[in-house]
Amino acid sequence: MVQVNEAVAGETSTEPADKKRELERRWQLILGSENESSGALSADDQRLMSALNVLYGGAEPDNKKGRGSLSRSAPKVSRWLGDIREFFPSSVVQVVQRDAFERLGLKQMLMEPEFLAAIEADIHLVADLISLRHVMPEKTLETAREVIARVVDELMARLEKKTSESIRGALNKSRRTFRPRFADIDWPRTIGANLRHYQAEYQTVIPEKLIGFMRQQRRITDLDEVILCVDQSGSMATSVVYSSIFAAVMASIPAVTTKLVCFDTAIVDLTEDLQDPVSVLFGVQLGGGTDINQAVAYCESKIERPGKTHLVLITDLYEGGNAEELKQRVSNLVQQGVNVITLLALSDEGRPSYDAALAAEFATLGSPVFACTPDQFPDLMATALKREDVLQWAAEMDIKCVRGEE
Repeated sequence: MVQVNEAVAGETSTEPADKKRELERRWQLILGSENESSGALSADDQRLMSALNVLYGGAEPDNKKGRGSLSRSAPKVSRWLGDIREFFPSSVVQVVQRDAFERLGLKQMLMEPEFLAAIEADIHLVADLISLRHVMPEKTLETAREVIARVVDELMARLEKKTSESIRGALNKSRRTFRPRFADIDWPRTIGANLRHYQAEYQTVIPEKLIGFMRQQRRITDLDEVILCVDQSGSMATSVVYSSIFAAVMASIPAVTTKLVCFDTAIVDLTEDLQDPVSVLFGVQLGGGTDINQAVAYCESKIERPGKTHLVLITDLYEGGNAEELKQRVSNLVQQGVNVITLLALSDEGRPSYDAALAAEFATLGSPVFACTPDQFPDLMATALKREDVLQWAAEMDIKCVRGEE
């Protein structure tokens, strides 16, 4: 340690004094609690180092005394979280919290309402709360619902507009109308037709005639149907949360009908709850085994118009049921005209672990197989609903698809 400090001092002997002090401060923060008495650290720096030492100081778990213990005192945890939030941006706070769950056993603290009220909520926390809700006391469960509702509201605000715009009734651009809705105005044609009404005083065109696209009138019996069939085994936790939110958004769009089916070794049809995304999430049971074949069979029984149906199967394809039956079932659906799309994940985490052999066989059967982020999902659904080439869309989005077996 002395050698390190001497090296730092030697390297910075010609640097200005303030830069040298900043380097010493950073070294003190890196070297940790053994050097807390150093005058290089301010009171705030010592709070920061203390907060990080709790988690990263190589201490004993939280059931031991001494450094690294938050104990199970919710006020103490709240102060610790407050320090973390003060010193780091939200994205870093979420990483530190996830590390704390693993290293300090903080999942036990999710039983305490005070802790939940103080924590920086994100989609991973929502998944934790859903999986633990059956063992939470009533007062904690109410706080958990409030936390989940807050995260859901934030995600809905982020995802709802783009999803609605991507999926809502397609425009028939071959026909024109002179009484368009505002969203359907063809602005280039409208401006061109009204150039003679340019007002120099206001430096703008005041249109007397609007030109727009004629919307297609679609009968209820002609609507496309989307079935989201979601694997709720533990590895798919964040995909379940995002899928539930997208299902709720799509259920509010008159241009499509939407069903949500979640499964492990049992099947839960949550379609009737889609008006309330929080209730949907509380109906999910994360964990357990996986029987994809049984779930696809259930969805198959709900299909009345194969040519108008889009089955989005969200699973890592680790099948615990009858894989041969599953492949035959998917093949039959594709041959009947059902648009079967297999998403290995619907999450921000990138490409997941999955059964590569079964994924390749699905691709051979005619079901595109790839992972998708929440930001890409609205465009994916718009592409699917227009019956355009999903594989080409994925290539344009630089999404790597699973190739079928030769």
